[in-house]
Amino acid sequence: MLGVRGSTPAPGADFVRYGGHTSCVGVSHRAGEAPALVLDAGTGLRNLSAHWSFRPFQGSILLSHLHWDHVQGIPFFVSGDNPDAKVQLFLPAQQGLSGEQLLAQSMAPPAFPITPGGLLGDWSFEALEPGVHSIEGYSVTAAEIRHKGGRTFGYRVSDGVVDVAYLPDHVAAGAVTDGLAALIRGVDLLIHDAQFLDPERALADAYGHSTVDDAIELARRLEARRLLLFHHGPGRTDTQLDAIDESLDAPFPVDVAREGAVIEVVA
Repeated sequence: MLGVRGSTPAPGADFVRYGGHTSCVGVSHRAGEAPALVLDAGTGLRNLSAHWSFRPFQGSILLSHLHWDHVQGIPFFVSGDNPDAKVQLFLPAQQGLSGEQLLAQSMAPPAFPITPGGLLGDWSFEALEPGVHSIEGYSVTAAEIRHKGGRTFGYRVSDGVVDVAYLPDHVAAGAVTDGLAALIRGVDLLIHDAQFLDPERALADAYGHSTVDDAIELARRLEARRLLLFHHGPGRTDTQLDAIDESLDAPFPVDVAREGAVIEVVA
């Protein structure tokens, strides 16, 4: 887990144990291997360079969507912004624009000093459509999911033995579509949006997110074997996340995501 926070980074003493960086998850085929597949590029992407011993990154980044907290790490990723890096970046296709044009909507002057084309190394920016794709030795299923403010994908990543679903920003309440079921049903690990609590339902609805209970209910309905609560509210302190962890009640393992955690997924 390279970054587990939602909306904005959360620095300070109250956010040390669970971490303050925004969404970024590295995926490896084997324990101890530097991740070559990365899910989202929030500020947590900065942490990935250490896993590559600050060598040039060779791999792929999958963006769930283009909100700031999922892309802000890109120009600060030292191993990626390197003359010898080779990076494929995939993002949901929309607006009839190229992948580079879509990313440049938030990464270009006057909002930022350089455009995506200013990154060092061999970068490609690919607008992805829903379907099954082969990326870094994984079968990756992309499907559109409900979230506010631009096209958003959830992903199911399989190595043929274990399956992980990644839905960091998602409205879980409501009907289960065929596409959503294809992403989640029977996965070994579901990483899911849990930014709000039930008393904060109005905020969850207003911004297109889920509550902790929504995530648990969705995992139950679609028979996920394990759930990781992710995309914590930026004001949710370590003490408050401890309280959530202690209150969890589900018929399967549920954990609260922590930055720096290494999770072995087994079938």
